[in-house]
Amino acid sequence: MESKKKEQAVVISQQQVAEGIYDMWIETSLAAQARAGQFISVYTQDKSALLPRPISICETDKEKGELRIVYRVAGKGTKEFSNYQKGSRIDILGVLGNGFPIAAADKKHALLIGGGIGIPPMLQLAKELGNAASRDIVVGYRNQELFLAEELAKYAAVHIATDDGSAGIKGTVMEAIAAQQLTADVIFACGPMPMLRAVKAYAQKQGISAYISLEERMACGVGACLGCVVKTREIDHHSHVKNARICTDGPVYFAQDVEI
Repeated sequence: MESKKKEQAVVISQQQVAEGIYDMWIETSLAAQARAGQFISVYTQDKSALLPRPISICETDKEKGELRIVYRVAGKGTKEFSNYQKGSRIDILGVLGNGFPIAAADKKHALLIGGGIGIPPMLQLAKELGNAASRDIVVGYRNQELFLAEELAKYAAVHIATDDGSAGIKGTVMEAIAAQQLTADVIFACGPMPMLRAVKAYAQKQGISAYISLEERMACGVGACLGCVVKTREIDHHSHVKNARICTDGPVYFAQDVEI
């Protein structure tokens, strides 16, 4: 993995794409090395907020040196980010995390599952899989505000579940998988913890390899706060206990290696 670095990026564009959800492109040298499932940490201009906010990478344009993040306003820091406009300067740290193992899908049928703010990483993942694997994409939303759905559809068939039934299947992504009778050799998933628990149980029952991103559990994103510890099957060689810090050891794990 390349070494991480802090730099000042420039906002190229930003738009609101759903209630509380913002889509931002930034110009940064980090775009050259960013991979699906990795993330950057974004610093606020408010000096009283010491820790940066970790945000997953939605898409990259390596030739242009541009990187895209799609994030939810969850507090003071992300509210500040939502006010940035073209030309705004933004301090970021990256690239962080281990990303999804693309090689695990080689010549296989992959199921990409995203829920809520876990949907953005699926776009870069679908791009990186290229022609190496066939795939279906299953995404879960609160309502009919289907951010990124049209872009995802460029790379695979997209199956939609909504909490309120306003689009696609009413219910969870797992109910959508059952309704569409989808199958897979390997699963890549990112989303809220209840969804990831269901994905892990489904994969275990079906005998499917699954890789899950636990990014929702992160706080600082740089290993400083210890707010994102997850229990693991194996003993960590640093701490000598069955724990791992999601931001430094993850956020992507082989599902059977973590207790969630």
